Amino acid sequence: MSKEELEEVSVKNTEEELEENIDEAEAEAEAVENEFDFLQAEMAELKEKYTRVHADFDNIKKRLEREKYTAVEYANEKFAKDMIPVLDALDGAMKSLESDADKAELFDKLKEGVELIHKSLLTQLEKHGVSLVSHDEPFDPNIHNAIQTMDSDEVESGQIVQTFQTGYKYKNRPLREAMVVVAN
Repeated sequence: MSKEELEEVSVKNTEEELEENIDEAEAEAEAVENEFDFLQAEMAELKEKYTRVHADFDNIKKRLEREKYTAVEYANEKFAKDMIPVLDALDGAMKSLESDADKAELFDKLKEGVELIHKSLLTQLEKHGVSLVSHDEPFDPNIHNAIQTMDSDEVESGQIVQTFQTGYKYKNRPLREAMVVVAN
């Protein structure tokens, strides 16, 4: 084979290789383009999902804020409803004062009415977690305020001898300390 023939064969082989490389490159470019299109479609879908989820989150957040505001605004509604019978009892006691009964009978009715109102009020308060501070327990500075001490043979030192003002607790928190006299 002559040099020219060799060059011709070499050029032919190079052209064939080039065509194969071009075909491979075009196939690879097409695959990359298809993958790019797929990824763009997937990204658009994810953006849409993100937008929907974000909007749902904002709606839930706004709804929870409204519900929280409503809950705080109407937190005492049940308590207020439970106080209405106490007011009714007070109205009944005041109406009984307008009767033409004699003073002794009127006083007895008034005393009985006030005792019923007191009992009803305590019942309603207990229903909502408000309780009396016990007078029987030992002195506790968290719920008792010692306004005086006195010597006593009847009770041990540190025990409550007398209560001047009743204390109240809401669940475990003191609402008002009981004012007490404590034995030395």
